[in-house]
Amino acid sequence: MNRLLVPAACAAAATGYALVVRGALTLDLGVGRRVRPLGPIRIEIGASRETVFDVVATPYLGRTPRAMRSKLQVLERGTDMVLAAHYTAVGPLTATTVETVRFERPQRVSFRVVRGPAPHVVEHYELRTLPDGTELTYAGELGADLWQLGGWWADRVAGPWERTVADSLESIRAESERRATRGV
Repeated sequence: MNRLLVPAACAAAATGYALVVRGALTLDLGVGRRVRPLGPIRIEIGASRETVFDVVATPYLGRTPRAMRSKLQVLERGTDMVLAAHYTAVGPLTATTVETVRFERPQRVSFRVVRGPAPHVVEHYELRTLPDGTELTYAGELGADLWQLGGWWADRVAGPWERTVADSLESIRAESERRATRGV
């Protein structure tokens, strides 16, 4: 009997871990929540604030480009807010987060996770005009429940989360600068 309990417990833990990472199971207990900051990450972009805002907003408010469809699916679209699913490779798994994304043209884009690997994530991009372009600042917070266990989980999730955001910011910079040089 004991020989069966250990493999069963390991299988249950592995399944639970995979479900949480993939965002299929969000543990939102509201007890012992530990919150940690995300960012800030600041980048300078050689394009106007309006161009940068358009690069961020168009896949959500307009047509999602074919190249982004494996990473983004808009589930519901309004004039200044969408509900969107984001897909991110995390090792052999694909994490899915469902987020509301709110647009305040031309200075702010705000994100709030509805479902994902952590029960509490709020983030935003702030766009500030510079003499030679735009400063984009990313910041937010991520939280998980169950005191120290939640703090440990938030720390595990935050690193890949911030790396994914940093990669996204580099794509935003490249596309914004491309549009600025082409006059698009």
